[in-house]
Amino acid sequence: MPILWLRVALGCYAVGLLYALVALTRSSELLSKVALHAAYLGMVFHLVSLAEAIELSGQITLTSVHNAESVLAFLIMVAFMLVYLAYKTTSPGIVVFPLVFLLTLVAATGQQPILEMPAGVRKGWLIAHIALIFTGYAALCVSFGASLLYLIQERTLKSKKSAGILSRLPALEVIDDIGYRSLLLGFPFMTLGLIAGTIVAQATFGRIDFLDPKILLSILMWAVYLVMVYTRWSAGWRGRRAAYLAAGVFVAAVIAWSANYFSAIHRFVQS
Repeated sequence: MPILWLRVALGCYAVGLLYALVALTRSSELLSKVALHAAYLGMVFHLVSLAEAIELSGQITLTSVHNAESVLAFLIMVAFMLVYLAYKTTSPGIVVFPLVFLLTLVAATGQQPILEMPAGVRKGWLIAHIALIFTGYAALCVSFGASLLYLIQERTLKSKKSAGILSRLPALEVIDDIGYRSLLLGFPFMTLGLIAGTIVAQATFGRIDFLDPKILLSILMWAVYLVMVYTRWSAGWRGRRAAYLAAGVFVAAVIAWSANYFSAIHRFVQS
């Protein structure tokens, strides 16, 4: 049943994907509203899928849904909805909806990646590590989406040509503020998540192998994230430079995520 509800959620997210594709060429207020309500419904079915999986397995780990991508997709949708409630714009959905659809598609079909953790790992710290890290990733995805929108909007304004939703994108200041606040929200979650992960690794292995791909890349990603937050908060970076740097942080996060598939101590394997 969990996989069934997840596939129903995937169908709802497909409406959001359609909205993202259509919005690039023409504006549709009706489709925007339909996509938003479909996203709400998709989140409900997605939550049911996660809840049933937890109930069946009796634990809240990535293996409860046999899929890390499912949890991440749900949290990205939560972050998107928070942005919508604050700014009343669905424009970040141009980036968010396709990403959520892709993650959910991977989760709902084919072989599923499972997070292998050694026996005896401290479950409480593991849950904290997963929840915090994934929330940080979700906020970073929204920030990346806002950065892309900023660059698109800036180019559109300079060319004085626009189509579809591009003609109704929020002001540059609003898009920049969405990206900035998403970064500020995600950084403490990412930091605390890495600390929790360090505690789990220390308790499990008695030491931390900083040369392990996952650990090394995660630290480098966090360092780039720190630079991004510092340049925006203290150095006053805004606009295009901040958008490019936010995109760089997202790329670093994707690389760190991919390390889960070949790390020696923190690995996704095929079920």
